[in-house]
Amino acid sequence: MALFFSITVVICCAITCYVIRDFIAYWDTPLVKANNRTLSFILLVAILLSFLCVFLFIGYPLDITCKLRQVSFGFCFSVAVSSVLSKTIVVCIAFKATKPGSSWRKLVEVRLSYYIVAICSSIQVLICFIWLVSFPPYQDFDHHSYLGKIIVQCNEGSDICFYSMVGYIGFLAGASFVLAFMVRTLPDSFNEAKYITFSMLVFCSVWIAMIPAYLSTKGKYMVAVEIFAILASNAGILSCIFFPKCYILMKKPELNSRKQLAKRENVRPKNMSRIIGL
Repeated sequence: MALFFSITVVICCAITCYVIRDFIAYWDTPLVKANNRTLSFILLVAILLSFLCVFLFIGYPLDITCKLRQVSFGFCFSVAVSSVLSKTIVVCIAFKATKPGSSWRKLVEVRLSYYIVAICSSIQVLICFIWLVSFPPYQDFDHHSYLGKIIVQCNEGSDICFYSMVGYIGFLAGASFVLAFMVRTLPDSFNEAKYITFSMLVFCSVWIAMIPAYLSTKGKYMVAVEIFAILASNAGILSCIFFPKCYILMKKPELNSRKQLAKRENVRPKNMSRIIGL
């Protein structure tokens, strides 16, 4: 089981690194600029780190790995989902800011997206800090679950803190899904809302299904369920948001131009291009 998950993590990390390389190679092209390239890069790095967090769940449980694994997973996921939420909010503001004399333009100019990521991630850091200070996870020996066997596992220390961390990630994902669903009909050339909607639908579905499975299992199978949820939800975000862009970058380079992006949806490029950075 550990070998299977390790190979899967390595493959997922390799794919993520390949996507990062493509985005860096096409950094100054209109398609990458139109989807907030810096925020996309932050999201990709957060996805990569989330995949790597799985290695903390694999192997013999120690006090240090028990403390680090949930906190690392919670922080990386909060950065990733906060970036998705920030992308969705920027889409809404960008289309409102195209109107002449709109006050929404000021929010774009102050780099609101970075403040959203920083604030949302800081809240998760605070939750994890309180958890580690008050009721930190620790190595535990289960003598009762299986007759004649001692199960070495990580005790989360406080179920309230654990579910608060996971619940906060779910709140960010739910907010991203609702907001992206509301603006999904905006012109597609500049709009990631459709892809974000699908990615957050996959994310929420995986974690909603994970909760009863997590509560009904014990020992290594409980850890395996959480690892699967981490891998599946990360892969959902990566594939739904970035694979369509990579397809255009690699297979349809003729569509990666300012003229083509504006022409496809009959959007006036003068106003929109200033907002999204084309």
